[in-house]
Amino acid sequence: MAKENLQQLRQVIAQQAARMMAEEGISDFAYAKKKAGRQFNAIDNLSLPSNAEIEEELRRYNQLFLSEEQPENLLILRKNALFTMQLLEKFNPHLTGPVLDGTAGLGSATHIHLFADSLKEVEMFLLNQGIPFETNEKSYRVSNEGKRDKKAGPRKKVPVFSLETEAGEIKLSVFEVDEIRVATRRAADGSNAERATISEVMALV
Repeated sequence: MAKENLQQLRQVIAQQAARMMAEEGISDFAYAKKKAGRQFNAIDNLSLPSNAEIEEELRRYNQLFLSEEQPENLLILRKNALFTMQLLEKFNPHLTGPVLDGTAGLGSATHIHLFADSLKEVEMFLLNQGIPFETNEKSYRVSNEGKRDKKAGPRKKVPVFSLETEAGEIKLSVFEVDEIRVATRRAADGSNAERATISEVMALV
C-alpha cells in the first residue's frame, strides 16, 4: 500500500475509533482501534493509528460535533468526581484520566487514585458507608527514569473498586501510601499521567 494511502487509512480508523470513544463511552484505546480497524479490514499494526493519533482525533471530534454536550457532560463527571473524592478524603484521592484531561465523553468512566495503608481499610470504609462496589484490578505502566516510551517500564497491578453512580462508573485504584511519588503512564503517549487533588478539581468546577 502506498505511503499516502496508508496514512489516509490510519487517519480514517483514528477518526472512527475517536467517534466510538466519544459516543459509546469506550475508554480503552486498544479496543477502540481494533474495533474500528475491523470495520475497514485493517488488522496489521502498520494500518492502525497510534493512541496519540486517536486522542488527537477525539479532541477534534468533541470540538466539532459535541461542542455543547461534551463540556456539559464533562462538568457533570467532574462534579461527581469531586463529591466522591471529598467522601474519600482520608485516602488522599487524586483524579486522573479523561475526566481530568477533558477528553471524557458521555458514559466515560471516572478514574480516581487512592493512597491507603491497606486495601482492607478502603473496603471497610465503603461497606460502612453502604456503598456497593465490585472489585477487580488494573495493570498500570509506571514511570521508568523519565523515559517516555509507553511500551517501556515496569507494570504494576493495582486493586480497583468500581462504583456505579447516576453520572457513570467510578473506578478507584488503590495504591500504597508512599506510591504517591510514583507516576503512572498515559495510554495515549506514554507520558506521566496528571493527577489532581481535591482543591485542584474544585478549581475545575
